Amino acid sequence: MNEALRRALLRAHLTDRQLAERCGVDIKTVGRWITEAGRVPHARHRWSVCEALGEDEAVLWPTAAKKAIKVGPDREVVSVYPYRSGCPASLWRSLITKAERELTFAGYTDYFLWLEQARFGAALQRKAARGCRVRFLLGDPDSSLTRSRERDEDVALTLSTRIRVTLAELEKIKKQPGIDARFSEGHAHLSVFRFDDDMIVTPLLTHSVGHDAPTLHLRRRQDDGMFDRFASHVEELWSRGSPVWEGGGDE
Repeated sequence: MNEALRRALLRAHLTDRQLAERCGVDIKTVGRWITEAGRVPHARHRWSVCEALGEDEAVLWPTAAKKAIKVGPDREVVSVYPYRSGCPASLWRSLITKAERELTFAGYTDYFLWLEQARFGAALQRKAARGCRVRFLLGDPDSSLTRSRERDEDVALTLSTRIRVTLAELEKIKKQPGIDARFSEGHAHLSVFRFDDDMIVTPLLTHSVGHDAPTLHLRRRQDDGMFDRFASHVEELWSRGSPVWEGGGDE
């Protein structure tokens, strides 16, 4: 029995049939993945399962992960998605849930998080109450850069509107110690989201909105690697940022 896969299915509240449909395989195939501990699916199916369940391949099939282990500077790259919209919401939820020390959302609007993550504000409050640092780095809705980007995007739901939705949601939870927010324009074309030693990075392309941006899932494996460089970028912007609300912006 692959106990790790069975438990992951239970946590994700998925049936064998639902997982089979998401992976494009027969339900009997999923049954064999669960009941035969030594059976390892094809790589494309392993990736589909990991996305559906929000789990790491190394947890579900450690032997396969060891064979594919990377030793070069790209070993911090866990997954690559051509579009942020292709990065499953279950992965975001898993990373948010597992984080214990730090949650940093350095997206220009962060608007999509409130749409895709159920009871997101309540989850952030629980995290902060348990000692996790929660930070938001946002674009200023009234800045000239925001107006310029709005002209580039040319969409009905403008950047400034999306930022103000996030600000309104943060207003509801700002009294919880450990939650902070700052304005910055230095990340207008690069969004970085940190969850302890995991990170999702989305470089924005010209005339594209965030959900169309190519996306990387990184995990820290070394000093001064890709993860540390993006983390340093965010810390520099945070140090230069201006508080969103009066009394905020504390280190």
